[in-house]
Parts: sequence; C-alpha cells; structure tokens
Amino acid sequence: MVYVELTVDVTPMEIYSDIVMYELGEIGFESFVNTDKGFKAYIPQGDFNQDVLAETLGSISDCDINYTCQEIPDQNWNAVWESTHEPVLVEDFCWVYAPFHSPNADVQYNILIEPKMSFGTAHHSTTYLMISFLRDENVEGKNVLDMGSGTGVLAILAEKKGAKYVEAIDNDEWAYRNALENTETNECSNINVRLGDASALGETKFQIVIANINRNILLRDMKYYIDVLEKGGVLLLSGFYEHDIPAIRTEAENLGMTFDCFRERNEWVACRFTKN
Repeated sequence: MVYVELTVDVTPMEIYSDIVMYELGEIGFESFVNTDKGFKAYIPQGDFNQDVLAETLGSISDCDINYTCQEIPDQNWNAVWESTHEPVLVEDFCWVYAPFHSPNADVQYNILIEPKMSFGTAHHSTTYLMISFLRDENVEGKNVLDMGSGTGVLAILAEKKGAKYVEAIDNDEWAYRNALENTETNECSNINVRLGDASALGETKFQIVIANINRNILLRDMKYYIDVLEKGGVLLLSGFYEHDIPAIRTEAENLGMTFDCFRERNEWVACRFTKN
C-alpha cells in the first residue's frame, strides 16, 4: 500500500507535539515516529485529504506548525514500525513492551501491549507518571476504575498488583477493542473493559480512580469519578500541564477532595487526591 508521509515540525515541541499527533490520529493518520523537531506521521494515500489536513493543523493554536508531505512507496510497514517502536522501562519497576520485544527479567512487572493506535504504551509522559503513582499505591484487594483506559496498560498493572476488580472505560472503539486484546494477552481475569464515557458509570464503588484524559474532560467529568469513589479513596489524574494544576485542584477540592501531591515529567503532570 502506498502511504503519505507527513513531516511535522512543532514549536514548542515538548508541549504540543502530542496534541498535534492526537488531532492527526482523529483524521486517519495511523502511525507516528518522533524526530528532533517533531515527528513523522503516516496515512494511506487513499485516506489522505490535503484540505482536511490544513484545516486540522490550522485549528491548533498557541504553537508553530510547519509540515511537508510526500508519497512513500509500498514497503514492509511492520518492519518499519518494529524498528522505531522501543519498549519502555518505568523506574526499574515496570517494563511495557510489544510482541516483537523480549520481556525483562529484572523488573517486577512485565506488560505486553499490542500498541496499534490506542493511547497508553507508556511512551507518553502522562502514562509514565500514572505507572509511577501506581507503583506506590496499595491496590491489593481493591476496586480500581481506569477512565480513558486506552490500551488498558494501567488497568493491567492494577490487576497484576492485586486489585480485586478493575473497570476500564474508553469512548474510542479502537481503544476498547485493543484493551480487550491486551487484557487477554496478559491473562487478566478481573478487568471489565467497557466502551463509553462517564455516563457509563453505575453503582459500583471504587477505592482508586485513575483518569488520564485531558484538562477539559477532567474538569467536566470529575464529579462523576468522585461520586463512585469511596471515602478515603484515591483519585489519580493526568493529561495536563503544571499550569493547569490550580484549575484541577480547585475543582477537586470543591468536590470534597484533598490535594496530596503532583509529579512532573517533560512538562506534563499527574496529581494525587484523597476523598474526605
């Protein structure tokens, strides 16, 4: 299959590169490779629309985006993907790897993820931060909710750490199917993968709620996450930057939460709250 290769330079790259990738994924781009100034993105030639691309990139404000396009002849795309996709080691604790990598005998938890197009391979700083927080959380025998679960990597880690029941919810059908595949691959038996959003939450109560989404959705839906969180339970939030903490913290505290701490990686942050 002939593909179109889009070379994108983003300034400031650290903050906006992931945002631009997400928007391109929404219009059909299938894979991404990081570069020194941004990334390369690939889409089948038949799915490429120059006008839609220009409109999408033009709608992203507060950053400078320069891009060029070229057609790439048919080649072994699996080999290309495997040559650029690296496993991720999180603090000598968790190894997130793809089927074409080997497990790591020197870490506590190995998680095999078929990456495809779902968010959550641990390459992104927010997923890394959430894994870091989960390292320090006691999930043994607890109910855990993972909102915006993507590949299911955080839900899988929660079960591996001893969670009694894990609910993984994502509103993207591709992510939903990918998470089903990944939970099966990792031999998980206590994870309920669901397609939906906060409106899908029922009567089940949780002792830990994880939400790695984005600032606007977190501010909109946080009340629903907290409604199903038991008193004394932990809320872990990520998907935003350090300058967003005041807005996130204010909303959480207005809903009866206590701010505990935050962690930062490449300008992205994750926050921990406890329900009063």
